[in-house]
Amino acid sequence: MRASTYPLIDADEAAALVLHHIATLGVEHVALADSIGRVLAEDIVAGGPLPAFPSSAVDGYAVRAVDAGKALRILGESAAGRPFEGHVTPGTAARILTGGVVPEGADCVVMVEDVQLHGDLVTVPESLRSGANLHPVGTDVAKGARVLLAGMQLGAAEIGLAAATGAPRLPVHRRPRVALMSTGDELVEVGETPRKGQIPDSNRWALLGALREAGADVRVLGIAPDEPEPLRGLVVDALGDADALVTSGGVSVGTHDLVKPLLESLGTVHIGRVKLKPGKPFTFATLSEGKVAFGLPGFPVSSLVTFEVFVRPALRRMQGFANVQRPTLPVRLGYDARASGDRTEYQRVTRHSHHPHPTVPCGQGRPPP
Repeated sequence: MRASTYPLIDADEAAALVLHHIATLGVEHVALADSIGRVLAEDIVAGGPLPAFPSSAVDGYAVRAVDAGKALRILGESAAGRPFEGHVTPGTAARILTGGVVPEGADCVVMVEDVQLHGDLVTVPESLRSGANLHPVGTDVAKGARVLLAGMQLGAAEIGLAAATGAPRLPVHRRPRVALMSTGDELVEVGETPRKGQIPDSNRWALLGALREAGADVRVLGIAPDEPEPLRGLVVDALGDADALVTSGGVSVGTHDLVKPLLESLGTVHIGRVKLKPGKPFTFATLSEGKVAFGLPGFPVSSLVTFEVFVRPALRRMQGFANVQRPTLPVRLGYDARASGDRTEYQRVTRHSHHPHPTVPCGQGRPPP
């Protein structure tokens, strides 16, 4: 065993230091079907108004409001995708279906329930209002309007709006490519029978889920050996096409904890210990060509806590998210929370939403992990 030479850094300072060294990845243009969940890299501006033509909001008749109370001659029909090409002139009307183009000359639509039909004549109510029951041009979106803003995550509504503007492909930030590795001769693959002193490698699967939920493309390296040269070869090869390396285990001060020395030889270790419970041995390093490495503790809870506090915000910064942190909410604690020592402490809680009393912030503004 050896004493660590790395200073203990405050958790908030460490989180800010990580983000200081994280750059947003480049831009790629992807098809609408592949852009779901991605982060928009540029504003999307409407090239024309939406709707592009006046359309009916109901099934009925397109008429002139000044012809209220009259029996009007039906000239034809305007259906969605099949507009009536003629003009509505004094004393005439056009049958129209929902979504159909309002013909020129008409300035309102009267619902089919409100008229009387006699052959090719339709009698409309005594009172009509210009603009009734139709969607004018540009009601939803004006030409030149910014309909989607850079930094937005593209969900169902955003994809639909982009499609409505006629954009078949969207500019999005590239997803981070992450190499995920577990370390330790005590680990065995899940499903294998552990020998004495061995445990299943559960961290890899928990972190794989967390990485994918955070939007990363993950290459799983498996269990690395506790030998310096084989470990170095595995990491150097993985970093060839990865933006980030995430490891679990091997970052403490034991003689077989080899991750910190390896990262020191490959780049600059900025963080080696953090005033965080759990998660004190968390390690962060910058490598060549803008790549970064996160060394997470081997204890499962510590591994996920440090991922949540440090790695997830960094991955979101890489993808161009406008907000890299999770949303927070005030709660009232149901127990007396006391932090131990001078470290920021994360405690697991269960949230209940039925408490009627005033609330107080939880965990210095942070959500529980």
